[in-house]
Amino acid sequence: MKEAMVNIKLNMPPCSLQTRTTQGECPTTEIFDIVRRKWVANTPEEWVRQHVVHTLIYQMKYPLELIQIEGSITLNRMNRRCDIVIYNQEAKPVLIVECKRPNVSLTQKVIDQICRYNLVLQVPYLYLTNGLQHLILRADLQQQQLHQLPTLPDWDILNNN
Repeated sequence: MKEAMVNIKLNMPPCSLQTRTTQGECPTTEIFDIVRRKWVANTPEEWVRQHVVHTLIYQMKYPLELIQIEGSITLNRMNRRCDIVIYNQEAKPVLIVECKRPNVSLTQKVIDQICRYNLVLQVPYLYLTNGLQHLILRADLQQQQLHQLPTLPDWDILNNN
């Protein structure tokens, strides 16, 4: 059941992901993370995250070196991890991506989670996805409002924020 969930077809552009199965008493499936340059457990959330990363790099031409995976932030004296943070060429964060398992709906609770992260990072763009549904938001930090966008911004737009 878990394997079927990990390899679910997503509503994203096709990409070439490297996976392998470890040997031993408890074989596990791993996926190669091109940003962290290492093999990681191929959980349903990681499956979504790696599809997002490949889309950002190979389809949208976001620079790999400006992508951070599981970046740590401190929120209310607690350490949290952002799934993906994109930086512009001035090393300023401009996009937070929150990835969920395909069977997790993009509810208000998920939106609240990414908004809490944005209290710390103050980025203009937020992207929430479970691989099947996608929600792209423009954060108006001055007015404290969110505006839904039809697509992710191009790299040139992000880089100029």
